[in-house]
Amino acid sequence: MDQINSNNQFVSWLRTVAPYVNAFRGKTFVIGFSGEMVTGNKFVDFIHDINLLASLGIRLVLVHGARPQIQQKLDANNLSSQSVMGMRVTDSITLQCIKESVGRIHLEIEALLSMGLPNSPMANASITVASGNFVTACPVGVINGVDLMHTGKVRKINAHAIHTHLQQGEVVLVSPLGYSPTGEIFNLTFKNVATEIAIALNAEKLIFLLDTPGTTKSSTKNTYKLPRELTVVDCQTVLDDQSNQLPHETKEFLGCAIKACESSVTRTHLINRNADGAILQELFTHHGIGCMVSQETLQTLRKAKIEDVGSILQIIEPLEAEGVLVKRKRELLEIEIDRFIILEHDGITFGCAALYPFPNKDVCELACLAVHPDHRNAGHGDKLLKHIENQAVSQGIKQLFVLTTHATHWFIEHGFTETTLSELPKEKQDLYNYQRRSKVYIKDLNK
Repeated sequence: MDQINSNNQFVSWLRTVAPYVNAFRGKTFVIGFSGEMVTGNKFVDFIHDINLLASLGIRLVLVHGARPQIQQKLDANNLSSQSVMGMRVTDSITLQCIKESVGRIHLEIEALLSMGLPNSPMANASITVASGNFVTACPVGVINGVDLMHTGKVRKINAHAIHTHLQQGEVVLVSPLGYSPTGEIFNLTFKNVATEIAIALNAEKLIFLLDTPGTTKSSTKNTYKLPRELTVVDCQTVLDDQSNQLPHETKEFLGCAIKACESSVTRTHLINRNADGAILQELFTHHGIGCMVSQETLQTLRKAKIEDVGSILQIIEPLEAEGVLVKRKRELLEIEIDRFIILEHDGITFGCAALYPFPNKDVCELACLAVHPDHRNAGHGDKLLKHIENQAVSQGIKQLFVLTTHATHWFIEHGFTETTLSELPKEKQDLYNYQRRSKVYIKDLNK
């Protein structure tokens, strides 16, 4: 029995993952991670997860940091460096240490991506890693009277060259260094590099793995945690709110998210790197484990299209099998698709409802109101009902009725009252299924 339950859970899990696999195939993800993550004990597992993403047909650009490695090199040479507004002042000697540290860590990451050990997630992996001078940089200049010398910022990204490698199925690995047309080398932050690459590539996702979990203790001893989802406007509100006392690094990542999403990046994800399989949990579960930033809200209520028939069937067929809804054939659903609205989140449909008017009557039928079981008890049914009611009122409809066998209390709570079959339009009375013995509820929309 345990084996059967385990198999059923596996099948159910795989089915829930499939829509994400289909949605992500061929899309470009830019993933930025720190030097601290590279030295962490979960980094090999992260590389295995990268291999999995690549095998699913996702085009990957990896941008790494090297802060602790650089500091270790400076300490080993008894060197110190000055910082201005969180940026390292990079003189010629410091730059030499940076080049050595970045070069070493770059090679180490390439080596891990090249693993193909049997009995490991990298078995039979055939990842080809591409690198190059994709980033043109310029100096930051003088800040607060201090010349930051070889500390720079991204000036331009060679998007065409990166696209060429991605189209060939290669994983592109980028270091936090930039080059000028005059042959100079500049020390950059991986946040700046990853953000500018994501914008230049019109990436589907910019993903940052944070060293901080995005929470902090405020002066009132309350814990602040970034919400699961933020729009760009919400993001700016969080940054402007001084009471939440967000860590400086988290604020920097939020700033990158705003810039990316205001440009051309569809989504930016901020994930705590310390969670096992963090990037997989974020990408392949509906609720995720991090904070997702988008230009606009991800939840949409819209009129259904013929392409939505399959998604609607996936929602209503289990309810039809239970006898909660009347069975609808695909052909009928295709004919009546213009009657339906759907509720979707980030492109995934998880709710639907239909409105059926009656000619020369001031009453409409609410039908097929359904929400996927994984998303119930979250107010989605309320939103669908409200939208249907507004749609009916806009058409001059005064009353809305529904036939139900299971959700009687829910409709009563939402203003419906029980009535008799004789109160319905004659056309509906003639179609009434006496075997189902559905109860009839009606709502006055003028109240």
